[in-house]
Amino acid sequence: MVDLKEMGSKWRKVKIALGLNMCLYVPPLNDPDNNPSRFSDAAVSHSPAAVSRGGSATPTSSSSGLRSSKSGPKSSKSTCAICLTNMKPGQGHAIFTAECSHSFHFHCITSNVKHGNQICPVCRAKWKEVPFQNPVSDTSHGRPRINAAGWPADDAWMTVLRRLPPARLDTNQHVSSFFHAQEPSTFDDDEASNQQHENGHADQSASDGASDSRSMGTVEVKTYPEVSAVSRSVSHDNFYVLIHLKAPVTSRRQNNNSQNSRAPVDLVTVLDVSGSMAGTKLALLKRAMSFVIQNLGPADRLSVIAFSSTARRLFPLRCMNEAGRQEALQAVNSLISNGGTNIAEGLRKGAKVIVDRKWKNPVVSIILLSDGQDTYTVISPSGRNPRADYKSLLPNSIHRNGGTGIKIPVHSFGFGADHDAASMHSISEISGGTFSFIEAEDVIQDAFAQCIGGLLSVVVQDVQVKVDGVHPSVQISYIKAGSYQTSVAGNGKIGYVDIGDLYAEEERDFLAIINVPVDRNCDQTLLLKVGCAYKDPITKEIVTLEGASQVKIERPELIRAQVVSMEVDRQRNRLHAAEVMAEARTAAENGELARAVSVLDICYKSLSETVSAQAGDRLCVALCAELKEMQERMANRQVYETSGRAYVLSGLSSHSWQRATARGDSTDSTSLVQAYQTPSMVDMVTRSQTMLLGNPSSHRKLRQALSFPAARPQPR
Repeated sequence: MVDLKEMGSKWRKVKIALGLNMCLYVPPLNDPDNNPSRFSDAAVSHSPAAVSRGGSATPTSSSSGLRSSKSGPKSSKSTCAICLTNMKPGQGHAIFTAECSHSFHFHCITSNVKHGNQICPVCRAKWKEVPFQNPVSDTSHGRPRINAAGWPADDAWMTVLRRLPPARLDTNQHVSSFFHAQEPSTFDDDEASNQQHENGHADQSASDGASDSRSMGTVEVKTYPEVSAVSRSVSHDNFYVLIHLKAPVTSRRQNNNSQNSRAPVDLVTVLDVSGSMAGTKLALLKRAMSFVIQNLGPADRLSVIAFSSTARRLFPLRCMNEAGRQEALQAVNSLISNGGTNIAEGLRKGAKVIVDRKWKNPVVSIILLSDGQDTYTVISPSGRNPRADYKSLLPNSIHRNGGTGIKIPVHSFGFGADHDAASMHSISEISGGTFSFIEAEDVIQDAFAQCIGGLLSVVVQDVQVKVDGVHPSVQISYIKAGSYQTSVAGNGKIGYVDIGDLYAEEERDFLAIINVPVDRNCDQTLLLKVGCAYKDPITKEIVTLEGASQVKIERPELIRAQVVSMEVDRQRNRLHAAEVMAEARTAAENGELARAVSVLDICYKSLSETVSAQAGDRLCVALCAELKEMQERMANRQVYETSGRAYVLSGLSSHSWQRATARGDSTDSTSLVQAYQTPSMVDMVTRSQTMLLGNPSSHRKLRQALSFPAARPQPR
């Protein structure tokens, strides 16, 4: 049995250790006037230490030193208003009862409070005291938490944190006013930040970061010929040249306190709140959105569109300063789920917010999340065909080549097993965004974190690669660039690749296929010059790098041995694998699962015989693992319908744009490569995992498409 005096003493030691700003409720032992309404703890002694001492796994008030909360006329019901699950004492969860008398699971409300919310989710009352749960460790300084009572490290610490500064926003306004208020015909009521002026662009305060931006360096351009030498008397018709780009690094990665170090963002989130989102899904979505809100800077602007049978703008583009965050948190936390699923209407309204805005941040994007089929605007049998219908349903502003002058990439997230992966992928492909598959519901916050980690680190925009044929007889046949738009002009003498925005330290690889002519009179042939042009998002300066890299090959009389470029070979493998994945997906959609599996298996075997695979290249290992995973997810029709299609499409999206997407069903942390993830994305995902559990190593890992080499190309 647990000694009650010893338990009370430990509580008091913890209270003293936490300092003056935290008030920890410690019930006096044997005090008949003890007020039980502050906490009901069914987890305090549910620790390994308590059980090992003979304590019950379901503690009682006498064994824990805390009384259960009583049901009075003001008490909330026995269901937690956040996670919507049972809240009875004795089930291994602490219960927090606020000063307004509404009760919640302690872990649910502490997650809410961490994101800056001090409003009761039920009655919207402003709290003077909010619950706070200390993390397992101070990860920013590598210090473990103070454990004055000597309890096991996995015990939850329950405290009440007093927050004295009042919020400047009147958060008692109920969010229903957002849903029922008359929407304006034009969404030009967006809030201007301190970094914007009358012409809708960043003003001089943003340009103050110009020197910081220029100090980051320029886009790095490198080229690698397939082989370093070709006999001078021999021609080569399908000669591969790898073009490698790497964006510069930001000086202060993800530091929202120094907004000038990056370009501010206009972000519109389009969220599914249909009936199928009820319960855990909606709770996890709110938590993920709270993380997004908390990590946007004061010059970033956010608007939220909620859709079910119809779509509503909850609030206009607002700066994420203190007041804006409070309004956004209030709106998101008050969402309820009901009705059908009208994805197209949600996207139309989200695009309208961006098109109609009066002020303009340089980076713009839409995040779309849905867990179901569009039941209002797109109807087709079984979702087997890619939804080309969306091209006519969505506004031109969302089309990557819509001709409106506004490029609005839609990063879509298919949530759960019942979403329409084909439509979601189609939307992202049309707009130039990515499609992520969130199979495991508890990684939604990490998936959002990865996405905004990229959006908050855009360093160059409107990137275009130019390939010039230098030798009079050289011609460019075509350029393999995935979903990026390419063109070849001047009778094969000039090639272009339009890339768009690049995140800090993001990399792109393209393969140009050219001819190598006979050159009998030279020891060396200059084939190509490759350069690029782009815009600095902060200064608006256009940077042009003419002929940043040259492609030369040696021309000896006789070649005894050829060494194939490892860099070129691994990118050929990546592109070949992506093409086979698309072929297998087409076969699976036509009901030919056996053929799909066979195609993937043949590719797996051919990859293992390539030069880079024989050298133990980690990209090849990862690609083979990805091909095997896809074979397993095409084992039968049911598996393919529930997860295989979405898994394949998220991989194709990642490969075609060379950008990270999530496939979140795995806890495997032994992946050999980081699939297109940038350091800024890694930082934000780590922040998400640390916020959730205080220890990212113990959190469910976000699964990536296994496709980008861990070893970076080295110039020859």
